[in-house]
Amino acid sequence: MASNVFTQFKYSDSLTVVGISICTAIVCEAISWLLIYRTNSYKSLKSTIGKASKKLETMKTNPTAPKISAKKSKTKKIDRVETSLKESSRDLSLFKFKSGAVVALVLFAVFGFLNNLFEGKAVAKLPFVPIKLVQKMSHRGLQGEDFTDCSMAFLYFLCSISIRTNLQKFLGFSPPRGSAGAGLFPMPDPKTN
Repeated sequence: MASNVFTQFKYSDSLTVVGISICTAIVCEAISWLLIYRTNSYKSLKSTIGKASKKLETMKTNPTAPKISAKKSKTKKIDRVETSLKESSRDLSLFKFKSGAVVALVLFAVFGFLNNLFEGKAVAKLPFVPIKLVQKMSHRGLQGEDFTDCSMAFLYFLCSISIRTNLQKFLGFSPPRGSAGAGLFPMPDPKTN
């Protein structure tokens, strides 16, 4: 009786996708906590990055003495701290990479399950007609020419990105501020190129 009422509810498909996305984000963060965030290695790397980024920030904001030798010395110190920060950020990214594979498997399995469940079925209605590039994603696997129909893949993608990111911030698992942009493939240093 209750399941019959729920399936007749106007937004049941959308809410099902959003609910599964929330559950998946929680499971993925639990896996990440087990494999990464509770370990001493992660905690020490995070603290090293935090200290190095604060030290670099204070070194860059303090004015230098007018002597050329003092300026060169300070530049060398800044370069050393930046190098240390980049290395620590790279190590942190490699450390997180381990659980990334497990999380990816969970996400692929859930996506496959949802894809089978909602194949060819519109789960939501967009309040606008998206641009062509977005139409290909939002109308993926749907029949018809009503481009305001939203496929499960697009809704799940949007929910996964937004929910998981906000859950990480809420739980305090977001990357340290100094590690932004470092990762496995850091941006080249403009001073050396």
